[in-house]
Amino acid sequence: MPREYPEAPVVGVGVVVLEGDKILLVRRANSPGAGKWSVPGGLLKLGETVYEAAVRELREETGLEGVARGVVGVAEYIESRGGRVRFHYVIVDVLVEPQGGELRAGSDALEADFFPLKEAVKMDLTRNSRTLVERLLRGERRPLSVISSRIES
Repeated sequence: MPREYPEAPVVGVGVVVLEGDKILLVRRANSPGAGKWSVPGGLLKLGETVYEAAVRELREETGLEGVARGVVGVAEYIESRGGRVRFHYVIVDVLVEPQGGELRAGSDALEADFFPLKEAVKMDLTRNSRTLVERLLRGERRPLSVISSRIES
């Protein structure tokens, strides 16, 4: 299914990595939000859980390894052009604890680095990442669990 002008909403994950009062951000290479800073993330693949997708996207976009700890938010991004929906994402933000690797910008990111939350909120962030950083600054960090069911027949 195409990302631009899709037939149905597209599910993505945002990867929230915190080190003390710092958050991992990437500068986006692609639309929507190209050139803006956001948490790493990408699309869920068929048959993949949101936790698996978060760990994979963290590795692909930043070179870091991690363990998913819970969901810290759900966001929607809907952009229309000419009366048609150009982008429609439902994004599940997953808290991931870093477990090694070497920080670098992957193919979907122009840059990757950790920033203090108080500085990050002043950066050129995507709308959803700004809302997330603002929530984290208010202390809203408690992860929720995700119930995943796999049925094989």
